[in-house]
Amino acid sequence: MPLSTPTERSLSHTRRVTCHGFKRADGLWDIEAHMIDTKTADIELYEHENGILPAGEALHEMSIRITVDLELNILDAEAVMDNHPLRICPSIAERYTLLKGLRIEAGFTRKTKELFGGTSGCTHLLELLGPLATTAFQSVHKERADQIEANTGETPPPVLNGCHALAEFSPAVKEHWPQYYKPQSDDNNN
Repeated sequence: MPLSTPTERSLSHTRRVTCHGFKRADGLWDIEAHMIDTKTADIELYEHENGILPAGEALHEMSIRITVDLELNILDAEAVMDNHPLRICPSIAERYTLLKGLRIEAGFTRKTKELFGGTSGCTHLLELLGPLATTAFQSVHKERADQIEANTGETPPPVLNGCHALAEFSPAVKEHWPQYYKPQSDDNNN
C-alpha cells in the first residue's frame, strides 16, 4: 500500500542507507552499513574547497562494519568517514571499536546511545547502528532458527516479543508457536 499522493514539492536532501550481511568462510558474519547524504543545491561548507559543497556531492559518506557470531556478540568493529563537513569528524571513528564485546539484544540501542551519544560520538554513525543491528538479526535469523528447530523445542524463537505482531499473546504466535502463546490478561489492555 503506497503512501498517499503528496502536495507538490521539490527535492532538497537525500539520505541513502544501505546495509548488507555476509556470512564469512569462518562461520562468522560481517554486517556493513553505509550512509550517503546529498543536497540538490550547493551549500556553504567552510572547510570544503572554495567553501562550497556542490549539489550532488556527498556531504556525509560513512560506513560501519561489525563482525558477529551466531548469538550476535560483536567480535570486531570499525567505522570510516569518507566524506564529512569538518576535518575533525573522522577523529571519532576509532571510538566505535567500543562496540566490541557488546551483544545485539534488548537494550542495545540504549547502550549505544550511552557510548556514542552527544559529544562522545558522531550523530550519523550512531544513527547507522539501528539499521546495522536489524541487518545483523535478519542475516543470522535463518541459521539461528534452524538451530532452535533442531533442538528439543524448549527454546522460544528469538523473534518472540520482538514486536506487537510477535507478542506472546498475538494471533501469529498462537498459530505458529502455540507452545509459547500466552493469552493477554486484562492488565495488558490498559
